[in-house]
Amino acid sequence: MHLLTRLFGRPSITWRSWLNMRHSAHIGASKKYISDFLQVHPSVQSALNKDGALVALESTIITHGMPHPHNLRTAQEVEKLVIQTGATPATIAVLDGKICVGLTDSQLQRLATTQHAVKTSRRDLAWVLSQKISGGTTVSGTMIAAHLAGIPIFVTGGIGGVHRGGETSMDVSADLQELGRTPVTVVSAGIKSILDIPRTLEYLETQGVTVATYGSSLEFPAFFTRHSGVKSPCNIGTAREAAELIDMNLSLGLGSGILIGVPIPKEYAADGEMIEDAIQTALSEANDEGIGGKEVTPFILSRVNALTQGKSLEANIALVKNNAKVGSKIALELAAIRRKCTGNRLSSNIPHVTKRDYSTYAVRHRSRRNVRRLLCTSSASPPVVIGASIVDHTASCHGGELVYGGQTNRGSFRIGYGGVGRNLADALTRLGASPIFLSAIGNDFAGQALRNNCSHMDFSRVSLRDDVNTASYCVVLDKTGEVVLGIGDMNINDTITPEYISQHASVIQEAPIVCMDGNIPNETIEFISSLCADSRVPLWFEPTCVMKAMKVCQSDTWKSLTYTSPNFKELRQMYAAIEGEETINFQDDQSFTDKVRECLQLSRVLLRHIYCLFITLGEDGILICRNAEPDQHFVISKQGLQDIEIDGMFSAMHYTVSSDIGQITSVSGAGDCLAASSIANMLRGNDPDVCLRAGLLAAQHSLQSHHAVPPSITSELLSPDFVLDHVTVDPSRLQ
Repeated sequence: MHLLTRLFGRPSITWRSWLNMRHSAHIGASKKYISDFLQVHPSVQSALNKDGALVALESTIITHGMPHPHNLRTAQEVEKLVIQTGATPATIAVLDGKICVGLTDSQLQRLATTQHAVKTSRRDLAWVLSQKISGGTTVSGTMIAAHLAGIPIFVTGGIGGVHRGGETSMDVSADLQELGRTPVTVVSAGIKSILDIPRTLEYLETQGVTVATYGSSLEFPAFFTRHSGVKSPCNIGTAREAAELIDMNLSLGLGSGILIGVPIPKEYAADGEMIEDAIQTALSEANDEGIGGKEVTPFILSRVNALTQGKSLEANIALVKNNAKVGSKIALELAAIRRKCTGNRLSSNIPHVTKRDYSTYAVRHRSRRNVRRLLCTSSASPPVVIGASIVDHTASCHGGELVYGGQTNRGSFRIGYGGVGRNLADALTRLGASPIFLSAIGNDFAGQALRNNCSHMDFSRVSLRDDVNTASYCVVLDKTGEVVLGIGDMNINDTITPEYISQHASVIQEAPIVCMDGNIPNETIEFISSLCADSRVPLWFEPTCVMKAMKVCQSDTWKSLTYTSPNFKELRQMYAAIEGEETINFQDDQSFTDKVRECLQLSRVLLRHIYCLFITLGEDGILICRNAEPDQHFVISKQGLQDIEIDGMFSAMHYTVSSDIGQITSVSGAGDCLAASSIANMLRGNDPDVCLRAGLLAAQHSLQSHHAVPPSITSELLSPDFVLDHVTVDPSRLQ
């Protein structure tokens, strides 16, 4: 029984609908959902998916807090410090009407140089989003965004407070009320010394905010200086103690945040008297010039920096970096506590599932990280990819004829990262689909290199093996680029067993689509097929190669497929296996017309049970055959699968790129990128024409790169306008 059912009784609506209604409560009656205005960076989403350590970072320090280029350099260095500590940074800003949780380097540079960013607090957030403009988020704005994304820890320089003279002006920062109503912990260097510190702490007490000093000091820190003369309400000695405090606050559901003050490092603490004199001078100047409201703090900080000849800026940068280190350590401890608690709750309730009883197995438990994922992605559940992860070694000879007998041939080496399953998961991750990836790698040097180079992907569910090597493939090319020798160590793929897959049955049963490649064992393919069929989850099969294409067709497994993406030769082999024939002889000199005619004939046999075939034809484009009209949206999710009329309507569309695709660097990964980009667009509900054009554009990116999945595959491929503007194709309907 679901936790929601236990708490509230059996509802008349599904728990997912209940969550969606809860989401809408954040924005009143507008019927919008969080995914409409929240954009989560893939690295942040990956950390969220596995309950990893995350640290939110504000952006007003970039847009309003420091001059260029100090602002950009500090932001980059702070993110690097968080990563080096072992956590994932999530700098938060509003860009073009979207709350971005985690920024690319180009987005950081844009923020650092813009002259028109709005200082975005709670008050400004709705307006900035509705106007589709950009802004740097303040402490309160960042807290809201971090909470929406599920990030419990936020690091900044200092927070706002009660301004001097606030007892008459009522000038109180929105940061304080936000701490009272948003359960995010703020790690800062305390309350800015330009503010009224005693009254600020009194106000926080009224708001029910836990305030603590990190370290041995009994005083609450005052931003530039370690000493404020104000006693701290409580003291925290270690990162573990801080994490336990945060975990308890979240467990109690108090709804309020925590403020942790971290004194500036002693070696950077500026002379307190000199800074205090500068503050008084700046305050007087602000009053004389009539500066008020949210413009006061940037003005005073700028003037104090000038009056102290840059010493206050140096101190500011030092304290932000120090806060980032402390906040990251706390985040790591908190993540460990929460994972342990989740494991204790679930481990005793998840049975061991064998191949014999998997068809009746139903997972009844959901960890809170799965619930949080619902808040952060446009789809209720992420897609699942199951397949191989392979380290590719390519040796290219540069001399004349190859010399054997132990002699050295002059050449070059290149290492790449492939495996059809890994390629699909990589591309889907870059496209923001946040897939769950099930695979196996060795606990060896190759496995470590693979994980390091694929750090943007979620490897939390990948099986890490001590008893077998990471899958590796070595190919030797002659001077013309032809393969003369290939050696593969693929034994680890045999460890992707039904027992391993059964441990992740719940995410498969809830996925909008599951993709598997032909590298995994036959019994595992049958297991996955039956699990998807029982749960009515769309299943995509990538044949991988001619011989592995037969795996699903040597039994009735192929009848459980929804999609498959063979090339022409793989399609012929699948048909032969279904008809009980052995391998067939291929003719490479067939005309394009003959190939298409044969594809249509063979497809009609497979489409008796399969919904759609993506048949890749190399330079001749792609042929889509399916049981639907050409303009009908592709089936995705359980609901769509119920509406398929198998062996009913038959249509075929041929797409070929009409423009020159340029020089081809490598063909490895092109088909996988085509499939992944098409799937990502299906998940977004885009038209079939957009899905196919985006797939062809992704394949073109792969063909022009040494990487199977190049970094140039980005979320732009999900934009119909971008795809239609950049892909020129000749689609034709076939009979």
